Amino acid sequence: MHQLHRAGLALALAVPFGAMAQTASSDVDALRQEINAMRADYEARLQALEQRVKAAEASAASQAATAPPATAASAPASLAAPAVASSGGGGANAFNPAMSLILSGGYTRTSQDPASYAITGFPLPANAEIGPGTRGFSLAESELGFAASIDPWLRGAANISLHPDNSVSVEEAFIETTALDNGLSLKAGRFFSGIGYLNPQHSHTWDFADNPLAYQAMLGTQFSNDGLQLKWIAPIDQYVELGAEIGRGNSYPGTDTNRNGAGMTALSLHTGGDIGESNTWRAGVSVLDAKATDQDLVGTSASGASVNSLFNGNSRVWVVDGIWKWAPDGNATRTNFKLQGEYLRGTRDGNLLYDIGNANAFGGYRVTQSGWYVQGVYQFMPRWRVGLRTEQLDPGTPEFGLDSAALFTSYRPRKNSLMIDFNPSEFSRIRLQFAQDRAREGYIDNQIFLQYQMSLGAHGAHSY
Repeated sequence: MHQLHRAGLALALAVPFGAMAQTASSDVDALRQEINAMRADYEARLQALEQRVKAAEASAASQAATAPPATAASAPASLAAPAVASSGGGGANAFNPAMSLILSGGYTRTSQDPASYAITGFPLPANAEIGPGTRGFSLAESELGFAASIDPWLRGAANISLHPDNSVSVEEAFIETTALDNGLSLKAGRFFSGIGYLNPQHSHTWDFADNPLAYQAMLGTQFSNDGLQLKWIAPIDQYVELGAEIGRGNSYPGTDTNRNGAGMTALSLHTGGDIGESNTWRAGVSVLDAKATDQDLVGTSASGASVNSLFNGNSRVWVVDGIWKWAPDGNATRTNFKLQGEYLRGTRDGNLLYDIGNANAFGGYRVTQSGWYVQGVYQFMPRWRVGLRTEQLDPGTPEFGLDSAALFTSYRPRKNSLMIDFNPSEFSRIRLQFAQDRAREGYIDNQIFLQYQMSLGAHGAHSY
């Protein structure tokens, strides 16, 4: 009987504890279900965000690839900076840079031998890339580009030039800030200087097959720099951009001076805006200072003979540029017109060892030279454009002892060019260009260029 009472008591005591255990188990299961639901919701949201990132990157890449060519009139806001390249798709590919390849080539016919090309009155380094290039069929300079965002504060880009002689060079390779406040941006590395209008542009964006004579004669076709570039865009309705550069300055008109300090400095100011709905404009002024040490130059005397000289001193080049674009109601798809021009004025001040190996004249040397070009490009129907460019140089009168008049020439080189091009799409261009080149005194060089340019891969929009 006592055992029955004990069993009943134990059973009575066990019932609430069993209920408590069952309740605890139910609570654990509920917590597990809640955690699983939260995990599933988190994963769903993460997948949705990844899909949105992929869609945004694909849209940015598509917009960059289909951006209108540099000939189209665009809003002044687009003057500010080139587009940041897409960094690729999601996942592991997010760390891959955007890649592009610009293929260029064609056929060149000249009535004078390009090997003896020179610009009378403008001594230049022997390796200066001037003139029409190689006769016949050739692969022109092609460009391999890489660009990507590095982190929320920096982006990087590199452009590798593939030259017709099978050599390779680094055209540009730099990092650039993306998150500085107050309209500031800083670039470091190798880049085309921001002076003038054409100098910062890659050759495949030019409206003609070659750069104007003024750029060839006073900047060695295009001035590149290893250094720093700071830009500031004013926070006002009017487009105003200030630029400052400091660097090695080892390309013409400078040289590698093998010094700790800077070999070049540059300042630039550009402004622009809209005129109604159909017109936009931009104008600017820039100045470049560069130092030269034992700079080997090849030029021509007043008699037309080839002369080798050695220059030491400073060069200063001023550039005034202006461009006006018209498109009916701002729509450049069918027709548009672009008028642009630049005036370059350069001063060289130092000493010169003239005619090495023969006369060996040495003394103080100073000269002021100038050059200009004006060109117009008209898209008269979709995909078709025609352009005309005229240009001229003034070699100035050098100050170099008593024999300046006998040693140097007063001939003014000039050139006229006519081009027509067909653009099957935003990624391809075929150009035919005729030019009458009078850069060499006593010679008329009739030139014909048939050129193709093809863009492969992701390529950012061009500046204004």
